[in-house]
Amino acid sequence: MVLSEEHDDGKWTLLFDGASNIMGHGIRVVLISPKKKFIPITTQLCFDCTNNMAEYEACAMGILAALESKAKVLEVYRDSALVINQLNQEWETRDKKLIPYFTYIKELFLEFDKITFHHVPREDNQLVDALATLSFMFQINQNDEIPSNKMESRDYPAYCHVMEEETDGKLWYHDIKHYLINREYPPGISENEKRTLRRLSASFFVNENILYKRNHDMVLLRCVDVNEAKEILQDIHDGCYGIHMSGHAMSRKILRARY
Repeated sequence: MVLSEEHDDGKWTLLFDGASNIMGHGIRVVLISPKKKFIPITTQLCFDCTNNMAEYEACAMGILAALESKAKVLEVYRDSALVINQLNQEWETRDKKLIPYFTYIKELFLEFDKITFHHVPREDNQLVDALATLSFMFQINQNDEIPSNKMESRDYPAYCHVMEEETDGKLWYHDIKHYLINREYPPGISENEKRTLRRLSASFFVNENILYKRNHDMVLLRCVDVNEAKEILQDIHDGCYGIHMSGHAMSRKILRARY
């Protein structure tokens, strides 16, 4: 799993949880960016382990996710007093099964400018506990290759696709209007495209060289180009005396204006 990079020198927060029971062994974390973006991650462990081992696995997974997100300052929270106090070196790590985890996570500390561990009551850790059963719901075949997922978060909107773009210098309704006036098809189009043009043209009407579209209630709506559409939107919005309208309200007002 590849997390999107968020280049920010602010504080990141990590909450983690791990559990081992009769249903399986699951770990889950929630990584919170400085911009308060929540990144939940959950997975199953395909080997037998104790609860404390699962806790360390979850902690390590969350720290690695923070490093992949370019975090430099990290605060880690968990209601497990054992793991938190051991990582804070307030308690000694004696379990031979936990010593490799402790050593590995301590090595990861060097990648951060600052990392701290905090113990929180269980009632304050509900966000991670909400993922408690999620990882047990999936049956995983260990022989199957699991594809990696790349998740990205953009700070600015991007175009999915353009509904209208006049790349050839002609208006979007040029072919329809030309067909209605001259009964001629654009050169080089297929028979299927001709049928489509005829079907579209049936909903339009030309009067004094102005193209109109018949609405469902047979009201004629004047067709406009991109520039005129922007002017109409601005004029109608300016006529609202500063009151912000939703998209639906704006569209209804434009339809009432017969566009």
